[in-house]
Amino acid sequence: MKGMMMEYKFMPRAARLEVEAPHQVAGYASVFGRADKGGDIVMPGAYAASLRTLAARGERVRMLWQHDPAAPIGIWDEVHEDAHGLFVRGRLLPDVARAREAAALLAAGAVDGLSIGYRTRQSEPRAGGGRKLIELDLWEVSLVTFPMQAEARLQGKSALVAEIAALRAQVQAARAGVAQI
Repeated sequence: MKGMMMEYKFMPRAARLEVEAPHQVAGYASVFGRADKGGDIVMPGAYAASLRTLAARGERVRMLWQHDPAAPIGIWDEVHEDAHGLFVRGRLLPDVARAREAAALLAAGAVDGLSIGYRTRQSEPRAGGGRKLIELDLWEVSLVTFPMQAEARLQGKSALVAEIAALRAQVQAARAGVAQI
């Protein structure tokens, strides 16, 4: 049934996904006025009603790994619209194995995208294809491998990412020591 299914939009790479200390990620999960690969354009204010409803219910937008509802990897502490788009700031939870894996993949540059999971409440067709997305019911923002828009890149390093790099160096040094024996 159209309008009732979960949809996904991927973060544009130019808007940048940042990894900050300690264990924080930040960036734009959606940029207004830019066509994605499917031709859809999210309009300013598209998330406002959804964010107000979530706040009124004491709920949050979920942070997932690759849109998998069985794989929450952190908490979005801040989700708001500004003139540019939907900004998110949150933290990976280092006690969650998949969050540690995500941090390692972020550190290696293997994953650098954000993507939104939503339901369309109001849209209009665009000439030439795609839609103007006027009102969206936002459910989740995921860290993803393949963003729909091609602009999200990793910036900075978190304590968790630095920790993983240090452990990797220790393992390599230990392997080199064993090889000499």
